Amino acid sequence: MLAITGATGQLGRLVIEALRQQVPASQIVATVRDVHKAQDLAKLGVQVRYADYTQPESWRDAFAGVNKVLLISSSEVGQRVAQHRTVIEAAKAAHVTLLAYTSILKADRSSLMLAEEHVATEALIQESALPAVILRNGWYSENYTMGIPAILQQGVMIGCAGEGRISSAPRRDYAEAAAHVLTHEGQAGKIYELAGDQSFTLAEFADYLSKATGQPMTYQNLSESDYIQALESAGVPAPFSMVLGNAETGAAAGDLLSSSNDLRLLLGRPSTPIDVTIKEALSEIAE
Repeated sequence: MLAITGATGQLGRLVIEALRQQVPASQIVATVRDVHKAQDLAKLGVQVRYADYTQPESWRDAFAGVNKVLLISSSEVGQRVAQHRTVIEAAKAAHVTLLAYTSILKADRSSLMLAEEHVATEALIQESALPAVILRNGWYSENYTMGIPAILQQGVMIGCAGEGRISSAPRRDYAEAAAHVLTHEGQAGKIYELAGDQSFTLAEFADYLSKATGQPMTYQNLSESDYIQALESAGVPAPFSMVLGNAETGAAAGDLLSSSNDLRLLLGRPSTPIDVTIKEALSEIAE
């Protein structure tokens, strides 16, 4: 059986969707903190099991009979290492044959604040001696497309990435890659640097959006501090605004750019270009 942590999250649901195309739903275990949020998965035949980071014993039951685990990094920045340790220890106790972990692109050499907890988690996995595979996911295209409504309203996209290029891909592509890894043997010991085939600057993103809508859009580059202040003025909480500002500065330094073709190889096709994801996001907004 294959267990997915954070199964009701944005990535988790997509991984389960991809897995259902390859294995019976009854062989998929969705571990969640709120089983009520996973009733739609249960109706599909997926095994829904309760597991909470604050209750280590809950993971023992969640991983009963499980062979492989996909540890999707926790969304609680600042608490991830302790939470991930709980899952890793439970996976070891369950004698799983493979632990897959969603890390961050170029984790071991990235300047992003977000990389710190991923590096620490990768170290915990190595120390555990579990058969493991690291999926270093690049930036999600949705990190930018989710801001399209505000960009359309203001007619300008702001950021502090300068001319930095971003090799992003939509979550669905990363989910398909994870499903491939879980359903194919010989993965233990591998580290995949997963990134989109095509890169873009934020100025190019604004241009793609302009062409897709027929409305003139521009990109305004700010200092990191001014960008953070703008985010907070728009209601983004202070800790998260700092993470976003740091990520943009990292993009300017090349931390979100990669020439790796690992994602393409796992998908068996090119990754989804940003202009396609922009058009899909606009279609959803119009619905």
